[in-house]
Amino acid sequence: MLKSLFNWKVLLNLVIAIGVFVGLVWLTFRWLEYHTNHGQEIPVPNVVNKSVHDAVKILDDTGLEYEVDSTNYDPKYRPFQVLQIYPAPGSRVKDGRTVRLKVNPRTWAQIAVPDVINKYSGLAFQRLDQVGLKIGDTIYEPSIQKDALLRILYKGNAVNPGARLPRFSVIDVVVGSGPMRNISIPNVVGLSVKEARAVITKSMFEVGLVEHEEGSKDESDIIYYQDPASGDVRDQGMQIDLWASKKTPAELRAKVEQLNSIYRMKVDTSLPPVQYEEVHSEPTYVPPVAPVPKREVPKPEPVKTEAPKTQNTPKPAASATDKPKTSSGNNNQASGNTHKPAASGTKEPAEKPKAKKVVVE
Repeated sequence: MLKSLFNWKVLLNLVIAIGVFVGLVWLTFRWLEYHTNHGQEIPVPNVVNKSVHDAVKILDDTGLEYEVDSTNYDPKYRPFQVLQIYPAPGSRVKDGRTVRLKVNPRTWAQIAVPDVINKYSGLAFQRLDQVGLKIGDTIYEPSIQKDALLRILYKGNAVNPGARLPRFSVIDVVVGSGPMRNISIPNVVGLSVKEARAVITKSMFEVGLVEHEEGSKDESDIIYYQDPASGDVRDQGMQIDLWASKKTPAELRAKVEQLNSIYRMKVDTSLPPVQYEEVHSEPTYVPPVAPVPKREVPKPEPVKTEAPKTQNTPKPAASATDKPKTSSGNNNQASGNTHKPAASGTKEPAEKPKAKKVVVE
């Protein structure tokens, strides 16, 4: 077996196989070196702060590929100005390498206008500010939708929800200020239904019930009656009912009289108008009553009679040494007063009682 292994034919085949393998490896490396430009490097040119058009032209001349990426808009730099390049300027790359350019866009990125029509103005303003739109002028317009956002204006033109505007754009908004009062109702009798709708809408009213005489829905029918009547005053947004027919209003006079008896109230002007007066009751001042002066009425004096004294026994003569004595007689007890004896032996008259005061009210 060893003899057959060292046969010259086997050795020859082995040498040929090794040579083929080495040749294939050598060719592979040579192809890779040629394909990847091994040993051939190009420095990245500095195109920062140049315009994107000049930067692209320089990269094409050096044999480098490029990709343009727009970042967020920065008003400090010029539009389409190159802000950054990757790989960094001065780096050596192979021929055909792709470099990335970051360019300042022309303006802010566009955003979609949110749907805030007919929404409350406070919430609408908050939503517009969140997406990056700045509110300029606020225009108030008569409308039954008070404090609702009616329209959005950009450079004087109305903008629909979903339209794309540059971020931080200044927009104007139209807000409802409430309905107008006491607007005269237009006369649409004799007009077609289509014309009447336009006149009513222009006068800031709304079309209510439209009743066709023949039951059709033809917009060319002639209006022969309306409610409320023309010349009446109503607030903005009120509905106006219409009656239409193929016939003229003169041919439908009986129908008009019938509708007048229903929708027109007749006012009797023969009676004088009732006038109402407001009566204000004011408090009256009553002066205080002066008190009645009191009058003194003297009380009549009682009549008193004195009983005569009886002297049965004579009194002894008074000596000079004896002191005079006081005695209380019947008269003194009746009057309640004490009297001194008279030196001459005469008796003093009894003292009259004082009159009492009587108050008569």
